[in-house]
Amino acid sequence: MTATIRRAGFTTSDGTALHVDVSGPRDAAVTLVLVHAWTQDHLEWDPVLPLLPTGIRVVRYDHRGHGWSEPARPGTATVAQLADDLAELIAELAPEGELVLAGHSMGGMTVMALAERHPELVAARVRGVAFIATSSCDMDRLTLGLNGRAGRVAARVDKTFGRLLNRWGAEHVPIPAPLARPSVKWLAFGKKVARADVRAMTAQFLRAHPRSVGGFRDSMSGHDRRKALATLRDKPVVVLVGERDRITPVHHARVIAEELPSAEYVLFPGAGHELTYERTRAVAARLGRLVS
Repeated sequence: MTATIRRAGFTTSDGTALHVDVSGPRDAAVTLVLVHAWTQDHLEWDPVLPLLPTGIRVVRYDHRGHGWSEPARPGTATVAQLADDLAELIAELAPEGELVLAGHSMGGMTVMALAERHPELVAARVRGVAFIATSSCDMDRLTLGLNGRAGRVAARVDKTFGRLLNRWGAEHVPIPAPLARPSVKWLAFGKKVARADVRAMTAQFLRAHPRSVGGFRDSMSGHDRRKALATLRDKPVVVLVGERDRITPVHHARVIAEELPSAEYVLFPGAGHELTYERTRAVAARLGRLVS
């Protein structure tokens, strides 16, 4: 896909300005909406974008508190708010035609919350969904792939980290990129990591607004939207997960697949959480099938 990318201004009903990029024909029959992960932004889809089919419209944007969007206002750093933001964005930028929604990690949780809070929109217009390295529940019990006592310590550190970010007054995380990269590599990626991908992911993390992402981490701890998945049972769905995912591990993807028995479930050996980087062609191929 080589269509020109256009920047579209969009402001939510509570006055939060979101960064949005739109590509493809304005009159396309199908709009693909790409919803990014926690602490990332719309640039995580850069590797996938050129491999998508021509003739479709693609909308990607930065969640509030991420990338080039404004920080989340007090009390709005929640997955439910992200679902409402997505519904408003669709109404403004893709008011007609069929939709395919692709959500990575917190982006997938946002799509689930959209099904919960705006079921009429999903039932009427969504023709397919891709859940990429995401979860429908149990985000309050992450062990980051560690066992025993180490896993219990990791779970406490994860919760403490989110709370610290939530209280941080700085606009950005004041950590030099070279110091952050090893942790990002270990946490987010699997085997055979490209150095450029780690750099890209780290830059996104350091761009995010600390207090906002801390609030979203707290919100994800209470995320349980298994029942909302019922809205998608009659639609084509693909569930993708990396074998070495420490953030939304394999059993989280299996829960989604169990709730959606007709979904295509794909496990990528050796891959971690960053499937848009680690398994770019496979992700693009699945999205292409959903929009074709």
